[in-house]
Parts: sequence; C-alpha cells; structure tokens
Amino acid sequence: MIAFLQGIIRLIRTDSIVLDVQGVGYEVYINNPFSQKLGDELFVYTYQHVREDAILLYGFLKEKDYEVFMRLINVKGIGPRTALNLLGSCSGEQMIQAIEEDDIKRLKALPGIGAKTASQIVLDLKGKFVVESSQSSNLNNPNWEECKEALLALGYRANQISAIQKELISQEDLGVDEMLRKALGILAKRNGV
Repeated sequence: MIAFLQGIIRLIRTDSIVLDVQGVGYEVYINNPFSQKLGDELFVYTYQHVREDAILLYGFLKEKDYEVFMRLINVKGIGPRTALNLLGSCSGEQMIQAIEEDDIKRLKALPGIGAKTASQIVLDLKGKFVVESSQSSNLNNPNWEECKEALLALGYRANQISAIQKELISQEDLGVDEMLRKALGILAKRNGV
C-alpha cells in the first residue's frame, strides 16, 4: 500500500491532482484541488482503494484528516468518495467534535449525509478517537496519570476521561485514591447514575 507521496504538482483536475514523484505521475483525489498551485511541492498521506475496475489514491494534507477518513470508510453506507467529500466540507477535528458531541444536526448538514447515516456515524465512531488535550502537556500531574490508567482499566473510554480532565488535573493536593473517587463520582453523575 502507498502510505504517502511527496512530489511536484504537474496537473490539476476537477477532483484530483497529478503528482510527479521522481518521474512517475500519480493521480491523487484530494479535497479542493484548485487550492493547490502547479509546480508546488506537496506531501500527502494516501489511501489506496482497489476496486474491480480501478485502483484509486485518495490524498490528505493532514494526518488527522487521514485518520478520520479511515474510520469513516468503515461505517456502513460511506465509501471513499463520500468520506473525502465530507472532509472537504469540514476538517477532521470538526468531524471528531461533531461525533463526540452527538451532533447529528451538524453531520446531517454535510453533503450526502441523511439522518440515518449521521446516526450510524455517531453510533460506530463515538469514543474511537483519542482526544488530544493541550492541558496534559501543560500540567503534568502524576496523580492524574495514575487515575487515568485506573479509569481505563475500569472500562471508561478515552473521550469520557478527557472530558473530566480539566476538573481534576488542577487539583494537585488530591491523592490518587481521592482523585479516582472524585472522577468516578463525576462520571456517574454525567451518566445519570
């Protein structure tokens, strides 16, 4: 499989570009090809889709968009072309946010997505993305790290844990046991228990 390409843009078509990679031209389907310029060097993460009648390359400028694309094509009713169009309308980060927040209305507003497909996306993908938090790099609390590991071991999802991180990480005076008790209380309250 071709994981990425880096080359010079030689052609721009309505839904793809042709990259010259050391004398070989690769047609890569990307979002908004006209936002690129002929002669520019471009690096794209790629997905190689093999069909009975064609071998197609889909390209992404950001690794996050590639990750979201790979998850989307595993949802029933969404093929590579539809997933690429979705990511042309919103970024990978925006897509993850909509999925994690159960924002069916926002997903339905995307091209080619109805209520049933939007619900299927949320059902299949919610909790599958690791939510990166700038908080964890700014505040390094070893008690929080232990508490987080305990919550994961108890079966809580990464997105549930990161949602309560702000409330707990700043409380450096809490021991691991106290922090875990507080975390379980917050999670129980959010789950309506």
